[in-house]
Amino acid sequence: MENAQLVGLSRQLTLRRELDLIANNVANVDTMGFKAQPLLVKEQKMAPAAATEFRRPDRPISFVLDDGNLYDFRPGQMVTTGNDLDVAVDGKGWFAVQTKAGERYTRNGSFAIGPDGTLQTRDGNPVLTDGGPLVLQPNDHKITIGADGTIASDQGVRGKLRVVEFAAAGDLKKVGETLFEGQNPQAATLPRVMQGQIEKSNVRAVIEISRLIEVGRSYQNVANWMNNVDELRRSAIEKLSQVA
Repeated sequence: MENAQLVGLSRQLTLRRELDLIANNVANVDTMGFKAQPLLVKEQKMAPAAATEFRRPDRPISFVLDDGNLYDFRPGQMVTTGNDLDVAVDGKGWFAVQTKAGERYTRNGSFAIGPDGTLQTRDGNPVLTDGGPLVLQPNDHKITIGADGTIASDQGVRGKLRVVEFAAAGDLKKVGETLFEGQNPQAATLPRVMQGQIEKSNVRAVIEISRLIEVGRSYQNVANWMNNVDELRRSAIEKLSQVA
């Protein structure tokens, strides 16, 4: 019965982790460029007993373990904003930005011009071009961003957005709500940069709410089952204590 309790506890831990991820997904349903996070679980079989001279061999016991979480990199819906500094990547690709921790990557193309003229994210991180951070001058007006990422004003070309891709997107590691870090970025070749549009979160709210209800019920079912096992053990101990 102790094994049954441990198996149930392992399931409860993973369900609790899944509830946390679903809640975070739902909380970011309106976060531009956000990527939903499903949970990855794995089976962990209990090691066999060291002694083998039993009348009956041990039954195989499997535990449920949290094996980290994946990221759903499917694109979110593109919406038109009309803002010249809003851009979206149509296809595979990531905008490169400079943070205090180094170069990071995002699909959130909601950009702005900082007090010093630097093109930056809403969090204040400089957006990178092929020549590094871009600083626009006070006389730069009528900003246009071409399909290839070229940034120009009425004063001429000012730079080209650094859009990268990765051979294995699964190697990307999340370091913020919409920021990722990765190794060996390569210049993206196929994506098209779309000015005046932005990519919404790819969280599907209805599905996430349904999962939230389903996982919550599963958690309660496991809790009830563990209570029944505990009650069975208590009853067995009481009956054994009454044997002469």
